[in-house]
Amino acid sequence: MEGIIAGLLATGLLAAWLLPKWRLRRALARPLAPALVTILARNVTQYPGMDQAGQLRLQALVQQFLHEKTFVGCAGLDMTDEMRVTIAGQACLLVLGRAGDATPAEVYPSLHAVLVYPGAFLARRREVDAAGVVSEQPQDLLGESWGDGRVILSWDHVRRAGVDEPAGSHNVVLHEFAHQLDSESGSTNGAPYLGSTARYRSWSEVLSRDFDQLRHEAMWGHQGVLDHYGASSPAEFFAVATESFFEQPHRLARRHPELFGEFLKYYRLDPRVWMAEPADSLDEPADGQLVYGQWR
Repeated sequence: MEGIIAGLLATGLLAAWLLPKWRLRRALARPLAPALVTILARNVTQYPGMDQAGQLRLQALVQQFLHEKTFVGCAGLDMTDEMRVTIAGQACLLVLGRAGDATPAEVYPSLHAVLVYPGAFLARRREVDAAGVVSEQPQDLLGESWGDGRVILSWDHVRRAGVDEPAGSHNVVLHEFAHQLDSESGSTNGAPYLGSTARYRSWSEVLSRDFDQLRHEAMWGHQGVLDHYGASSPAEFFAVATESFFEQPHRLARRHPELFGEFLKYYRLDPRVWMAEPADSLDEPADGQLVYGQWR
């Protein structure tokens, strides 16, 4: 009897392990619906410039993302295919280089849910003044990336980056999902999992130098290709630089060639091939800062 029970338990455990994989393969066996591909082409700036192989890889990643992740509309927002596909498409740009010719086994494996608000949402922040007094202050945020498997986004700002604003704009999806990648190393500190000591050494040298440069620019009010918000911490620097890598690759390569080189190795792709070089890639982006959420 004990042997039968053990056998049934083993069979149940095996089925529980295999069933999600079978469901994923089944979902990926179906191509992304034409209506969803249209959304992808319209709302992901980089998509039209990809070759057919790249577009098909991104479609497969989006299909997997939509299958695995739960989307939750907040503050009365009703989630639509437009919202889901736009967010999934922009998020999957960051893992496109990992895909190769086959869909990877994992796409943001620690992420379970994407919470979407209609616009900027209010969060309370603990602040400590010079006297050590702790207070809570409300703050409007565009997005947050949490360590418990959640990303929170403002749809209004997702839509602006995908549709209403030109390439080179701030992109809250790229920013918050960069934090998700950063956390794969075990801590969110601007150094994602790189795989070797040599890579970490080169990464630390280049990013530390450019981070210090951005802090200097922010102190003196000089606006370059990287938003000043990246000067607040190494983790935010990595997220802001990721935005520029995918949204303004030609300018980033011109102004920060070694930083661009580190990101080429990490993301395993070159976004410059998807986007035409601006007439003057040394043009400064529009001034102004956006407030993202800190990693929690």
